[in-house]
Amino acid sequence: MKFSHSLRRLDVPIMILSALISLDMVGEISTFGGETFTWLLVLAALWMIPYGLVTAELGSAFPAEGGLYEWVKRAFGRLPGSVATIMYWSINPLWIGGSLAFISTEAWSTYISPIEPGTGGDYAFKTAFVLAATAVTLLALERSRSIFKIGTYLKVLLALFFLGTTVFYGIAHGFHGVGSLTWSPTMTGFLGLVPLLLFSLVGFEVPSQAGDEMQNPQRDVPRGIALGGLIGLLSYALPILALLLVLPPEQITGIAGFMAAVETVFGIFGPAAPILVKIAVVAFIVTLAITGATWAVAANRALTVAAADGAFFPYFGTFDPRRQAPVRVGVLTGAVALVFMVAGVVFSQGDNAATFTVVLTITISTSLVAYLFVFPAALRLRTTHADTPRPYAVPGGRAGMAVAAGLTTFWAALGVWVAVFPGTLEPLFGLDYDFVEIWGVSRLKFEFFTLGTLAVLTAIAALGYGRGRALRHAEPTEPTVLSTAY
Repeated sequence: MKFSHSLRRLDVPIMILSALISLDMVGEISTFGGETFTWLLVLAALWMIPYGLVTAELGSAFPAEGGLYEWVKRAFGRLPGSVATIMYWSINPLWIGGSLAFISTEAWSTYISPIEPGTGGDYAFKTAFVLAATAVTLLALERSRSIFKIGTYLKVLLALFFLGTTVFYGIAHGFHGVGSLTWSPTMTGFLGLVPLLLFSLVGFEVPSQAGDEMQNPQRDVPRGIALGGLIGLLSYALPILALLLVLPPEQITGIAGFMAAVETVFGIFGPAAPILVKIAVVAFIVTLAITGATWAVAANRALTVAAADGAFFPYFGTFDPRRQAPVRVGVLTGAVALVFMVAGVVFSQGDNAATFTVVLTITISTSLVAYLFVFPAALRLRTTHADTPRPYAVPGGRAGMAVAAGLTTFWAALGVWVAVFPGTLEPLFGLDYDFVEIWGVSRLKFEFFTLGTLAVLTAIAALGYGRGRALRHAEPTEPTVLSTAY
């Protein structure tokens, strides 16, 4: 089908920031103290820069709908493209129905109206959150991009207001973190922070999943990545630094760290503080829903193109003709998110904090597995598609691409291992690791949930690829249009 060119120049960095900035991660990664900031700067140089260079080349040289699938398919074939796309898509229902729904519920329950875990109200709130995020994915990109702007502006405004308030709070009450923080990096912090920071600093390829809906991807993708990366890094670094300086380390908790800091510094507003905190909570929850929706809008397109190309169930290879949106995959995303949300509540037995950390780990593992296909694909395409014009190319020729792809692949592989098998590398460095104390569940239960999720996703990819066999032998293999709107 012929898509409308809905994504203009400024929409590209907006979409990147809508996906990249997730304030729920600020509290989780800040639990490691001052070295969080140190490792963030290290990964900004050794992960964000090469990651941005690689995706800028891929998105500008190979602009197509379902970008990630097309990149991996061109480099390695349909089956690897299918597996990579399934892993990439699975981030969204697991994240929306998992950590995002849980942390939103916790924030509402703590600061606005109590919600008892495992009750009808708990299920109702989480269900409403999932449905709201899913609804955005069913809209035409012309409309959903306006929602991305709202989410991005809310995040930036909330971060800026928090920073400004923190300065005044520090002047009036002092900065508790000054003198008590240790900024020196440690191996414990490195192994614990790597998957969290990597997951926080991804999203450059998101607009490229709608490559056929961009006005000028050759120009806008590299510029959008540069601008989005800079603003995104500052949006993490400054709130993290402020949070560490405002709160004593023992008060920083993964599931409520950012909002706890907001509540503390907003105290300088006196009687108006409770109202301002409630407004901040609502804005916080809205931004979480939009962040999840942004990722889903992108990944749903990649999965739809894979299905239309015979690499997944052909039923899902359709775009709604009126909305030009992958409605069938969008509905699938919402349904899986709801199922995963229910499983998360049952699994945690009402413990939101334990579920948050476990589900976040599963989300990290699936997302980083997808990148293990993307970065080597970028290097291989330098050989298999050497004649393809590259409006932007990673500096240094093939050697420069090899360095950038090698660095990003290394970090992704390390992140996957640490996320799926936590505590297995620590003994190599003589470090103690109490699994039950850290995760709140046994290793057997954790690995069953994590490896089981990955196994199910792989099986779905293989089954979907098998069902697309007939379509793979049909020509042309283009995304089809539904004859009637939903």
